[in-house]
Amino acid sequence: MPRPATSFVVAFACALASAAGAGAQGRGGAEWTTIGNDAQRSSWVRSDPKISSDSMQKPGFQFLWKIKFENEARQWNALTPAILMDRFIGHRGFRSYAFIGGSSDNVFAVDTDLGRIEWQNHYPAAPASQAASPDCPGGITTALTRPTTTALPVAMAGRGGGFGGRGGPAKSGVGEPGQGAVTLAEVGQGRGGRGAFPDVPPGGRGAPGAARGGGGGGFGRTPAVTYALTSDGMLESVYVSNGADSEAPMKFLPANANPQGLIVVDSVAYTTTSHGCGAAPDGVWALDLASKVVTTWKAAGSAPVGSAGPAFGPDGTLYVATARGEAALSALEPKTLKRKDWYSAGADFTSSPVVFDYKDKILVAATTKDGRVHLLDAASLGGASHQTPLFQTAADSRAANYDAGALASWQDSGGTRWLLVPTPGALVAWKVVDQNGTPTLQPGWVSRDLVSPLTPMIVNGVVFAVSSGDRQPRTANAVLYALDGATGKEWWNSGNTIGSFVHGGGLSGGASQLYLGTHDGTLYAFGFYIEH
Repeated sequence: MPRPATSFVVAFACALASAAGAGAQGRGGAEWTTIGNDAQRSSWVRSDPKISSDSMQKPGFQFLWKIKFENEARQWNALTPAILMDRFIGHRGFRSYAFIGGSSDNVFAVDTDLGRIEWQNHYPAAPASQAASPDCPGGITTALTRPTTTALPVAMAGRGGGFGGRGGPAKSGVGEPGQGAVTLAEVGQGRGGRGAFPDVPPGGRGAPGAARGGGGGGFGRTPAVTYALTSDGMLESVYVSNGADSEAPMKFLPANANPQGLIVVDSVAYTTTSHGCGAAPDGVWALDLASKVVTTWKAAGSAPVGSAGPAFGPDGTLYVATARGEAALSALEPKTLKRKDWYSAGADFTSSPVVFDYKDKILVAATTKDGRVHLLDAASLGGASHQTPLFQTAADSRAANYDAGALASWQDSGGTRWLLVPTPGALVAWKVVDQNGTPTLQPGWVSRDLVSPLTPMIVNGVVFAVSSGDRQPRTANAVLYALDGATGKEWWNSGNTIGSFVHGGGLSGGASQLYLGTHDGTLYAFGFYIEH
């Protein structure tokens, strides 16, 4: 039933009154919109009002709440990493959400301020086409996503930028004489940002005015949506406020495929598939949300690797790592997926790429099965021979034959660029340094012992690492650690709080809180307590 007109007017007015705050997301966004936080898969939250090197050495950071979902694990597949939306303004006021996929074709929306389920959807599971296995578990296997920009994120003051975000100071919406409200002026200039839209009533599949991918830009854009890729190969687009369909599901993949790294960029959805699950060819897939046309890229005999799927350069180029066959790191054109360049490492890749800027270059890094880290120039991945990287580390026995999943990268306040690499028993940090005009990697620090650590995340110079407990016989529980980003020194850990291990999930966070889902279907929240 449509909402009364007065309710919409109130919601619209609230959205306009806070458009400046929502616009603080700015280039690159201030929210964790996709796995790895941004299109570059950096896992780096650049600023935060409460989490810092100083605050983590004092009391205050703690376990906040947990929620046990009704979700049945499929093999080792359980919960996907949370995707976040803060500062959502609807007819019920300001809300902060986390969106999680469950292995039993479930999607959960959680109010992260109150620690309660806001809504949940269950989608019909695809008929099993083959015996389930750890490589082909079925169900939802990739994190949800919100529309994401490829622009390089920039560090911003306070949480979410100049307006401070939650926990920051209020800002007047009064403009210059004769100019109208500041918020109206900013909306007119296309700076409304995502998150500023009022919620909408349930409209059913194919509702009028359905969202087409959203993205940044002015207030005139479509309402905020999140995307899920279910086991029947359909891309579901739902309103963040209530889980109602924003338009009819779109066929993306064969049923029971094993997608990873779902992301929506410029109204095109991308993902990778591997292990031949559900008779889906291993490769990269793109779905144009407007035309509904699906495009694929396959390297003969190769399969994409990594838990974060493709990473994106600021120009929209996709970077994908593969194992077997050609075993290369390839650069693909956006939308068409035509291969532009590649680098052959001579060994299988074992992680998704991470993309970052360093001085005047855009760099790409990934790991290979022999325990090396390869550092590449995005402008010329392997030179004329396609085999010459900018730099590669010596083989590391700690990382040999280990599926790193994904790497992380961040830059400290002094301008030092860091690369963080999970190995079976620790987290290894590397510095990017200039050697005679060429970026190279220099050893930084090695963390305390960690059991099969997940991809770390960095918040305002603090590295959060998870000892996943994911090692046979899987009797260990996961533990969250807070480490000094410059030295790896431990400042805090979660002890025995987490009651299960993690496999296939990961960290996400924002607004001074972190989220981690475990194999038993529980979502944990850690951070600084926020008064309500």
